[in-house]
Amino acid sequence: MIRFNCDYAEGAHEMILRRLMETNLVQTPGYGEDEYCEQARETIKKACGREDAYVQFLVGGTQANLTVIDAALRTHQGVIAACTGHINVHETGSIEACGHKVLAVNGRDGKVEAAQVEKMCEAHIHDDSFEHMVQPKMVYISNPTEIGTLYSKAELEELYRVCKKYGLYLFLDGARLGYGLMAEGNDLDLPSIAALCDVFYIGGTKVGALFGEAVVILNPALKEDFRYIMKQKGAMLAKGRLLGIQFQALFEDGLYFEISRHADQLAMKLKEAFIEHGCTFLAESVTNQQFPVFKDTELEELGKDFSFTYQERVDEEHSAVRFCTSWATKEEDVDALIEKIRNLR
Repeated sequence: MIRFNCDYAEGAHEMILRRLMETNLVQTPGYGEDEYCEQARETIKKACGREDAYVQFLVGGTQANLTVIDAALRTHQGVIAACTGHINVHETGSIEACGHKVLAVNGRDGKVEAAQVEKMCEAHIHDDSFEHMVQPKMVYISNPTEIGTLYSKAELEELYRVCKKYGLYLFLDGARLGYGLMAEGNDLDLPSIAALCDVFYIGGTKVGALFGEAVVILNPALKEDFRYIMKQKGAMLAKGRLLGIQFQALFEDGLYFEISRHADQLAMKLKEAFIEHGCTFLAESVTNQQFPVFKDTELEELGKDFSFTYQERVDEEHSAVRFCTSWATKEEDVDALIEKIRNLR
C-alpha cells in the first residue's frame, strides 16, 4: 500500500536523524533552555527578519494552537475561524475545552475574509446585549488552509488591518507553512508573515521533522508569561533540545524550503494527471494537498493499492478525496499512481 493520505506518514529527514545521533550523548539543560534551541531561535529570527521575535518550540500543531489561543485570550473571549479551520473541525474541541469559543464563519475557499471579521466585530459592538455574548479577540487562519488554498499578501494585509482596527490578535497556523511558501504563485515569505501577524508558527511535524512546531510571537502583549502557559498545557518538553536540533537542521542551508518545494512539485504532477483524467476539484490548490473528485467505483479501484483521505460526497456517484504529497514522497510512487489513474475504466 502506497500512502497519500497525509504528509506525516514517514519519520524524519535523514539530516535530522544524523544530527540527533551526533548530539545524542551531549548533556544540556532541559525545557528548551539549551544551546541548540537558542541557536535555532536565532536562525528563525534571522529568517523572519525580526530580532524582536520570541520563539518557543512545542511538540505538535493542536498543542501549539490551544496553547497560543489560551495564552492570548481572557475567559470571556473567543477566536474567529473559518468553519473548515483545524481548530473548529479536527481538534476535538480543544479550544472550547480550554474555555474559549470558536466563532466560525463560512470562509470562501477555506479562508477568513477581512470583511467577515469587520462584520462580526461591528455586530458585537452594536448589540445591546454585547456583555452577554462572547467577545471576538483573535482571528485564527491557516496557510495553507485545510483545503490547500493560500492567502495572498494583499489578503493578509487587509486582514491584519481590520484586526488592528478592532484590537484583535491575528494568529497564523503554519503546520504546512513550507508547502505554502514554496507553492507556485505564492507571494508571501517569512518576513512578510512576521510583519503581518501577532503570532504564527512554523510547522515541522508535517515538513520533515519527527515532531515539533516553532511558535513565533511578535506582539509584546503575547510574550509575557507564555512559558507559564506552555508548562500548564503540558507543552514544555523536558528534552527540549530535541526540538531545537531539528529546527537547526531544517533551517540550515535552506533544507526546509527545498523539501517543501519537492512536495509541491510532485503534487502538481499529480494534479496534471487528475485533470487529464477529467477530474474536477473540491478546491483549487497549488500546494501539496489535492482534492480531486472521482467516481466511487474508481476510488474503490484506486484504494486497492493507494491510501488517500475521504473528504466529502459530491453526488450519488462521486466523492471528493484528498491526495497528499510530502517532503518524503517518492517520484516513482507518484508515477505508479498516475499509471493507475490512466488505466481506470
